[in-house]
Amino acid sequence: MKTISVPEKEQLSFGAQSILESVEKKMGKIPNLYATIGYSSSALKSMLETEASLAHDSSFTAKEREAINLIVSQVNECDYCLAAHTTLAKMRGFTEEDTVEIRKGSFSEVKLDAAIKLAHSIANNKGNAGNGALENFFNAGYDEKALIELTALVALRSFTNYVFANTQIPIDFPLAQAI
Repeated sequence: MKTISVPEKEQLSFGAQSILESVEKKMGKIPNLYATIGYSSSALKSMLETEASLAHDSSFTAKEREAINLIVSQVNECDYCLAAHTTLAKMRGFTEEDTVEIRKGSFSEVKLDAAIKLAHSIANNKGNAGNGALENFFNAGYDEKALIELTALVALRSFTNYVFANTQIPIDFPLAQAI
């Protein structure tokens, strides 16, 4: 099988280089996954714009979005995204124990637990959440806007999970605890 390597910035198109320079300024580094997605500047741009759009006027806080990222990455068994989003979740205020609890599919806070369970169900069932998870989500106080945004977050994280699954590039974040 062909080995996919993380490209050097100079190997990528001018558009991808420009985007990655912005990422580097914001994050202090260029994550291997972002560099690899940069093989397609349009995919990289689309991913980052979607992420930014879903953070603006969102139904979910940055902390809640990290919980959704964790459960989707767990369902998809993406070691890269689990490592990255465990790091980010801790930066957003979750403890190591919280991240493990989320990855196991639940959380002690009722409303976030409903979002985690719905994200798990959507990711695990190829988009079809099932009536129980949806009813629980709405009963927890979420609305239609939140449903659409959560579905978009699941799709976005699945994209990065799938890129890793098909490239197996080196993980450049501390590994997430095994569960």
